[in-house]
Amino acid sequence: MALLSSTASCMGIDIGSTGIKIVELKREGGLIKLVNYGFSENEDQSAVDWQNNAPFAAKVINQIIKESGIGAASAVSALPTFSVFSSVLNLSNVSKKDIASAIHWEAKKVIPLPLEDMILDWKEIESPVGSRNGADKNNIKVLLTGAPRVLVKKYIEIFKLAKINLLSLETETFSLIRSLLGSDKSTVMLVEIGASTTDVSVADAAIPILSRSIDVGGAAITKTISKNLSISQEQAEQFKYDMGVSEIGLKGGKAPQVIIDSVAPIVNEIKYAINHFQGRDNRRIDKIILSGGSALLPNLADYFTKVLDMNVIIGDPWARISYPADLKPLLQEIGPRVGVAIGLAIRELE
Repeated sequence: MALLSSTASCMGIDIGSTGIKIVELKREGGLIKLVNYGFSENEDQSAVDWQNNAPFAAKVINQIIKESGIGAASAVSALPTFSVFSSVLNLSNVSKKDIASAIHWEAKKVIPLPLEDMILDWKEIESPVGSRNGADKNNIKVLLTGAPRVLVKKYIEIFKLAKINLLSLETETFSLIRSLLGSDKSTVMLVEIGASTTDVSVADAAIPILSRSIDVGGAAITKTISKNLSISQEQAEQFKYDMGVSEIGLKGGKAPQVIIDSVAPIVNEIKYAINHFQGRDNRRIDKIILSGGSALLPNLADYFTKVLDMNVIIGDPWARISYPADLKPLLQEIGPRVGVAIGLAIRELE
């Protein structure tokens, strides 16, 4: 049964590597309200192929919709950050009429695949105040994104088979910016720790200007613990959430080294991205926002704050959403997992 009326509602559907999350929202009385939500997850990455098996993904989506009582007929979805190329281009002394051809020429330099195999999109952005190029009136900054045509076709096929009206596709990073930052125009790093990958992005004035991905996520952390302690995957998963990764508040004052070591690749990637951005643009990142299922690892934000010497918080994608008060404990618990889906649904309601 729907939580609220589902008239003129929209779904945000996040098809991840090990799960599908759906959030249904609607605009009512000037507010964006939660209508319903549902998800299906499987930590065993070898058991499912959500993104590459269109019939299977469509079936799971329809099961979630049926079991959750979701009533929307239209949806927005997102392409995985690691599969989409993005780059900020600096175009000098280019007239408005020549921008498209200049972007196409520059795209050949930054996209490692034939352009005929890509779907390109671009958006002109303003140089932030204080940046090195901020005062150069002859310099045009453009955010270029490129998605493989074959991937886009797979997503279109999934929604066609599911008989859902696909309104648009975007990159996960844009969805997270929308749900976690809202009108915040500061310079923020978003770190989404999913099951199989961690995506690190820097957003300035709500525009993603740096994006990186590594093949380390919650599943890899669990696998490392399982191997090093010679315990089962199920025991390692429980151990991970029982112990956490911080020295703060733990018995004996020290986190198990195996957990510290398992998150080290993520810490190193964050440090690299921070140094790369701040060295290139000569500006500081104001804070780091965590999302994704593994952001809920006990004391993870505190640990990152300590080792990175920077303010690190867990994002709240429900901050702009109206929902029944009695659902708050549950929604706060699942929030990091559904941040992308929430941002997708908001797109059509703003």
